[in-house]
Amino acid sequence: MSADPAYLAKFGRISGATAFGRLGPADRAFVQAQALHYRLTQQELRQVVDIGLDLAMWGGEGLREIWPPAGTADPRLGKKEVLRQLSGRWNDLRRAPNRYPSDAPLPLSVAPVEPRVREKARLGLGYCPVASEKTRCCNLLTLDAVDNCGYDCSYCSIQSFFTGNQVFFDNGFAEKLAGLEIDPERTYHIGTGQSSDSLMWGNSNGVLDALIAFAAQHPNVILELKTKSANVGHLLKSDLPANILCTWSLNTPTIIANEERGTPSLERRLEAAARIAGKGAVVGFHFHPMIHYAGWEEDYTRLFERVQAMFDPEQVAMVSIGTLTFIKPVMKRIRESGVTSQILKLPLVEAEGKLSYPDELKLALFRHCYTAFSDAWRRSVFFYLCMEHQRFWRPVFGHEYDSNARFEAAMKQRYLAKIALAEARRP
Repeated sequence: MSADPAYLAKFGRISGATAFGRLGPADRAFVQAQALHYRLTQQELRQVVDIGLDLAMWGGEGLREIWPPAGTADPRLGKKEVLRQLSGRWNDLRRAPNRYPSDAPLPLSVAPVEPRVREKARLGLGYCPVASEKTRCCNLLTLDAVDNCGYDCSYCSIQSFFTGNQVFFDNGFAEKLAGLEIDPERTYHIGTGQSSDSLMWGNSNGVLDALIAFAAQHPNVILELKTKSANVGHLLKSDLPANILCTWSLNTPTIIANEERGTPSLERRLEAAARIAGKGAVVGFHFHPMIHYAGWEEDYTRLFERVQAMFDPEQVAMVSIGTLTFIKPVMKRIRESGVTSQILKLPLVEAEGKLSYPDELKLALFRHCYTAFSDAWRRSVFFYLCMEHQRFWRPVFGHEYDSNARFEAAMKQRYLAKIALAEARRP
């Protein structure tokens, strides 16, 4: 079929409204030929392009391999059938368990970041950026010590908050933090790991010194430094207030190698956490996101056993459990990034206004984690589900909180008890 000049001009307009330009050269030529043949609308073209980007990211069969033959001679009916079959094949691949290479990780590339220093207009406490009334939330307050992250985890929501490869430090951070108004009659739980990794930058621009001084000044603040980093040298040589809680995001070696670009290995993270715990500080662990893939049960079992072998539950304040939850802008950024990743190769369903695993997969992941820990850990450590609907709590833990406020109060009470215990043990 010869190209229709009118549609060819239209294609130039509608393709610009999609991620068509992100396809590889061969896929671009193939998609354009199919678009001209079937007179794809902008919406249909976007669907085809997104499927092509997903397939390229997954590293298996490509768009040309799964493209079905035309169903009938009628171009309009043929188009519907082709798109139906294409979407069905894509969904079949997406629902199949992820299979990561056993001999070597997927090829990774980490975009270099450029640290910058700039003046912020103000410094204040915010709320968890993914908090929702539709999920059971601990009401964590956030403190943006650094903007943007130097790691390049494929699933990270930080990529939807910032653009470019620049990480920003506030040259007035210490003074603004010292002047932050804190009610001495209130208990605060503040995290610094929402807009960047809390430790990967160390004490660059005096960030950690300022946070340590802030925690010492306000013993009613539980200051959580959440990280994937092993960069604990400055903390080890500092006099850490007992109310600083250092928590590590952990995952299986398979996920770290394939989906957490540029981050330290599991062993390096655990060794860093052990050194901090050995200093007498309270630590915690986030198994979030747990990711479903072929072999996940065995891999996560080994991870949970390793944590229990290395740490006494009295050293640990919390264990959080959660899984992948996406908003559409993050999915769009992942698709358009050009990375090799299987992070979107999973069955996604609507979940409290976002997209996530179906309930049965979530329950399998969460129960596997909680039941892998000993009774001593479950008695001593505060386990919770992060950013998940309250309907999962009772099937996983055997109890639930009827409001975010009760969840928040229980968390703070347990954290403060661990902090008091750690403080009493100090010489």
